[in-house]
Amino acid sequence: ERRVSGLPGIGSTSYDVGSDMAVLAAQSAGVCIRPHVRVVTDLLTGESTSVPIPCGSTRETVCGPCATKAKRLRMHQCREGWHRTTDPLDDEPLDEADEPGAQVDDDLDGLVGSEQDEDEQLVDETGDEPAGGGGRRVRSTRRLDGFPDLPTIPMEARTTGRAFTDPATGATYRPSMFLTLTLPSYGKVIPGAGVPVDPSRYDYRRAALDALLWPRLLDRFWQNLRRCAGYKVQYFSAIEAQRRLAPHLHAAVRGAIPRQVIKAVVAASYYAAWWPPLDRVVYDGDQLPVWDQPRQTYVDPVTERALPTWDEATADLHEPAHVVRFGAQVDIKGLLGGTEDSDRAVRYLCKYLTKNVADTYAEQHPHVGDPYERHTNRLHTETRWLPCSPSCANWLRYGVTPKHPGPGLVPGQCVSPGHERENLGLGGRRVLVSRQWSGKTLTEHRADRRAVVAQVLAAAGIEPGDVDRLAADHTLPDGTPRFVWDDVEPGSLDYVAVIAASLRQANTWRGQYEHAKTIAAQRGSPPPPPVHDRSATTPTAATCARPFGNHTNRRHRRGLNPGREGTWNICSTSTRPPKSWEPLPGSRADSSRSDGSAS
Repeated sequence: ERRVSGLPGIGSTSYDVGSDMAVLAAQSAGVCIRPHVRVVTDLLTGESTSVPIPCGSTRETVCGPCATKAKRLRMHQCREGWHRTTDPLDDEPLDEADEPGAQVDDDLDGLVGSEQDEDEQLVDETGDEPAGGGGRRVRSTRRLDGFPDLPTIPMEARTTGRAFTDPATGATYRPSMFLTLTLPSYGKVIPGAGVPVDPSRYDYRRAALDALLWPRLLDRFWQNLRRCAGYKVQYFSAIEAQRRLAPHLHAAVRGAIPRQVIKAVVAASYYAAWWPPLDRVVYDGDQLPVWDQPRQTYVDPVTERALPTWDEATADLHEPAHVVRFGAQVDIKGLLGGTEDSDRAVRYLCKYLTKNVADTYAEQHPHVGDPYERHTNRLHTETRWLPCSPSCANWLRYGVTPKHPGPGLVPGQCVSPGHERENLGLGGRRVLVSRQWSGKTLTEHRADRRAVVAQVLAAAGIEPGDVDRLAADHTLPDGTPRFVWDDVEPGSLDYVAVIAASLRQANTWRGQYEHAKTIAAQRGSPPPPPVHDRSATTPTAATCARPFGNHTNRRHRRGLNPGREGTWNICSTSTRPPKSWEPLPGSRADSSRSDGSAS
């Protein structure tokens, strides 16, 4: 402990402040509790300055203040792109990948791993290596039995949905959707608890494999939906855990697509893992395959016989090792921008972004050793030892050399985050956003938020601090950099002093901003309008939607009868304008069910 003066609320009095109190003070003020400290040396004056850089974590278990800021940024990104009426394609030239009719996979960066999907590679009907060489074995693209075919319609060069015009008022409506997708049931669970009724009959193995392959299934779904919708559907989606700890998806989708099309795409979408069989463990315990450096492969520890390579193990497969598909529970809700329902949907979509998968409902089960913890541990055991990709080290347990092998691979120690307990199979990104959602990157969204603050400060006559005052591109007269950034020696800085400096800086900025807002209010200056506040082109759009709980007929509020007066299904194929449009009700996919198919 040490004495630190000038902390928020303390004034000039000195107190004994330890690291725990520093953490609490930083959390209450929204300051990073795990900053990366760099030392900046000014070569012109010789002065050195310690600069704390926020860690930028998105998990509240690591840094709550940084996770909260990241969540707010994602909510801003979701709002700005959801009900957009202008098309980014109007402002940007189409590249080759965006040409109408092109089948593009622009979401592979959201997958767990970087392996190409092996059941979607175009080949000849024999399944042999393609003519002309290449050395890579590929498979037929014929769909598996039991999955219906989907029509492919010409792709239009647009990212916005259909617009509906009311001839009586001339108002134009461009509704969007809130979509929820789930995985199938693996056994009955106790309603409200999320634990299996009978753990011995719960299919943990299939649940773990589905979680490991869940991002690949989502990628299939968006590809198929675009092919059937006829335009480049844009989405902002968040992956979170249900109470049973199975992943599900909440997605804000721009534009209205007929419900029957979405349900048909869900039923027809699947991902087939053409992997070696997973039904028998060959090596376990201490007897594991060893790396043979001369042969560049793994061999049996006793016989020194080389294990089959990945190409050899997958050369003659008649069926995939695992097929993952969506569950029967699909929820589709239509929304207009600028309504309370739309804002509530954004908050609902992003509410669990700061939590780990395993900790989503951990606060409701604080006792160690309770059934929920045993359920979590059992699922983690499966996700730890099952392979996550063709290059996973766990393939050595099944007597197969992984793809792209190298020394040091140990089963159960794969570097993929999906094997960790806190992720339970979901090792990739928790937020998947299409590339033309808002036309901006996250860095540009951060700049927008900073510009708003700078505008308020400038209007009040307050000069904001120069954020580039220590930038590395400042140069001396001879052209060399003026500021040199160096790492800090471990243990050379006091943690409490660093946090105290961050708190003083944060309080200064916050005080300037609050003072500027007070001046603006005294002058009667209106607050800056939101970037996109409604989805209609006239101010009457938001007034046409009625709030939840104001419905009298269940079939009407579901939009099941678009021909009846007073109702309108925005996801139907009818172009009949609404007389009194009613939003669809809340999501049903998050209500507890005994079969575990919904959270």
